[in-house]
Amino acid sequence: MKTRPTHGGNLVWATDVADCSCRELLDFSASINPLGPPPCAIAALQASTPTLSHYPDPNYTHLRDAIARHHNIDPDWILPGNGAAELLTWAAWDLAAHTETTTLFTPAFADYRRALRAFQISVRDVPLPLDPAHPQEPELPADLSGLLLNNPHNPTGKLWPLGAIVPWIARSQLAIVDEAFMDFLPPSQQESLIDQVAAWPQVVILRSLTKFYSLPGLRLGYAIAHPDRIRIWQDRRDPWAVNGLAAAVGVEILQDYDFQQQTWAWLPPARQALAEGLAQIPGLEPQPGAANFLLVRTEIPSDRLQLHLLKTAKILIRDCLSFPELGDRYFRVAVRTPAENQRLITALHTTVTALSPDDC
Repeated sequence: MKTRPTHGGNLVWATDVADCSCRELLDFSASINPLGPPPCAIAALQASTPTLSHYPDPNYTHLRDAIARHHNIDPDWILPGNGAAELLTWAAWDLAAHTETTTLFTPAFADYRRALRAFQISVRDVPLPLDPAHPQEPELPADLSGLLLNNPHNPTGKLWPLGAIVPWIARSQLAIVDEAFMDFLPPSQQESLIDQVAAWPQVVILRSLTKFYSLPGLRLGYAIAHPDRIRIWQDRRDPWAVNGLAAAVGVEILQDYDFQQQTWAWLPPARQALAEGLAQIPGLEPQPGAANFLLVRTEIPSDRLQLHLLKTAKILIRDCLSFPELGDRYFRVAVRTPAENQRLITALHTTVTALSPDDC
């Protein structure tokens, strides 16, 4: 068997375990919008194929303008990237220039440690309380020279209000705020720093366009930060970090207001129904969250659940073994369509019945 993955969405590993094709597999491990990609993205790809024989615009003028209109900010504050992961690397480079230690809420997305480790930055862990019955705010140290957080938080789904985040920002020399899942909340419910970024030159906001628009294979994200920082990052990296097809798609999807409305209408009831269905299964305890995924506490080791689901139902869930604070007592599942969510609930009920916690 191939090495167990540390990220969700590894279909090569999953299909090898399940002995099936990708088309047969139902993937709950990657938190991707099941309503997409939107038709405008496919149309943009098809219309842009003649441009494959040309280099992209290294300034990504049209894409930056589209992002600027989307957020009502100046294009000079925007840098498109080859997914948010690429931009996270440049953020870590800047953190290394400001501090030897960065504060990180844990459990945390594994790529944060990858980026910090690349620049020899030590991590100050701030554990998040995981008991929803006794919610508490994390205790941060007085010195917050470097801060890396995501909102909503992955993997817990916790959404911090701006009133909680701004005091942390004020105490930081450099704060990286990953808002990769913020798009899944309608504008009236978002707790984004974008509207306030001009007041905080020490803030970098990272956004992803691949999760909300279901385009992880295309790789597209962007950073919002002070123009001086944006210019340094632009000079620092390869001249064509974003391919021309991705740039063309990005312009179109940001104008697809119908798709955005459909997503905001789908998610809350689908997430609620999935949480209620999971809560009815003995030994499973879904945690409340604001994103398009649920963290679930399990009495049965999550890796056993994962393998059993793959082999018997061709369903992939995200074990949490790569989060040391969670280990094998949690798993994460994306929220998908109602029919797909019900298929997961049914399969999990069968699996939990077959795998007695007493034998684990």
